[in-house]
Formats: sequence, C-alpha cells, structure tokens
Amino acid sequence: MEERGNQLKHEEEEEEIVCLDASFFVDDNYQLTKFTFGSQDIHLFCLHSASTDFDLTGQLVWPGAMLLNDYLSKNVKMLQGCTVIELGSGVGITGILCSRFCHKVVMTDHNEEVLKILKKNIELHSCPENVSSISHELVAEKLEWGNTGQINEILRKHPGGFDFILGADICFQQSSIPMLFDSVRQLLRAREGRKCKFILAYVSRAKTMDSMIIIEASKLRMKMKEVTGTRCIVGNLEGVVFEVTLE
Repeated sequence: MEERGNQLKHEEEEEEIVCLDASFFVDDNYQLTKFTFGSQDIHLFCLHSASTDFDLTGQLVWPGAMLLNDYLSKNVKMLQGCTVIELGSGVGITGILCSRFCHKVVMTDHNEEVLKILKKNIELHSCPENVSSISHELVAEKLEWGNTGQINEILRKHPGGFDFILGADICFQQSSIPMLFDSVRQLLRAREGRKCKFILAYVSRAKTMDSMIIIEASKLRMKMKEVTGTRCIVGNLEGVVFEVTLE
C-alpha cells in the first residue's frame, strides 16, 4: 500500500512539470529612451533591466556602449565618410551614432529577437517624420562570430571591407572570445592591405578575461593598443578603449 502511495505521489509530481515556451523568456516591453553624447541626441527603444535569458543581453544599453559612444562623439572627424561594421550591436546605439557621420554602417547581432529591436530602431531613425533622420546607409545583418559563411555574405553585399570594426562591451563570455577575434581577423584582412582598425570598448569584469583578450589577439597576430585618455570608471567598473590592428 505504501509503495502504491509513493508511486501515485511520484506520478502527481511528474504531472506538475510545465514545459515553458521560448517566448516566456522574452521581454519586449521596450521603452523609448533618450541618450546624449556631446551634441548628439539619440532616441531608441531598449530595455532598462536584463531579460531572464542570458542570450538576450543585447536588449540593453551596456556601460561599454556608453564608453565607446563618448569616445566616438569626441572624435567624429575620424568617422567622416567612412564605412563601419559593428559586432554585437544590440539595440544599435553605437551604429546609430556613427551613421550621423559615416558613409555606411552595418550593424550585426546573432540573436533573432535582438535583431528585431535593432531593425525597429533603424526604422525609427530612417523615418521621414524623425527630425534627426539619417540619409546614410544603415543596415542590420545577422552574424554569429566565427561563421565564415555569414562574414563572406556580408562582404559580398559590402565589397571592399570596412574602415572600422567596432565592438562595445562584447567580451563577457570566455567561450566566445576565440570566435570573436577570428571574425575580427577575417574582417581586418578583407581590406586587402588598406588601413582598417578594430575599436573595442572593453569593460573589465574578470581578470581572466583581461588577460584572455590580450592572449587571443597576440595568437592571431594582432596588436592591441590602449587609446590614451580613455581609461575610466563606467557603471562602477573600469573601462578602456583599445585599437586593434593586424601586425
């Protein structure tokens, strides 16, 4: 009798298990938010707190993006008429700022949900009713780091490569670093000898990551140079801007 009772209890516990749909983890309650960098005001949709899904970090504006945008807003001359590709664009705050000065900006992310809000923000800034509407080319592409096929497709659409590769607060998962730097190397080499830089706004969250990015860059024959005057505290963490080039 006791054994039968335990069996029934076990069956009841099994019946209580609920399989959650993927949409359960998605928070799309985006808020239109204003950001100011120098003389540039940017309005875009984003979340103000993290989603329950680690893979949806791109729905937020992270401290590294604030650091990079502050740096770029003070150095707009280097962006004038250039072509830019951004890795891990998230909601697009950096790419949208660059589009005010650049000839072409390609923003990328690997997550389909993040790409939705990224494209929504592109539409917002491409709308004729928007007084700050941009006339330069601004597009979103899917890119999983290390995916040579996707990189080649982007380069097919945008032949000749890019003047700058940008990344803001994208070094937070150790397993992704080799793939990130592999993608950067492919994009740097696409310039066929012409000058190209990877500008990385890095926020230090772990000593192991601090050393890992230096080691990975060196392994792929890249030179990392700290940009003078950019080391500062962002979001209670230390941040810095690096310029990365092929040796």
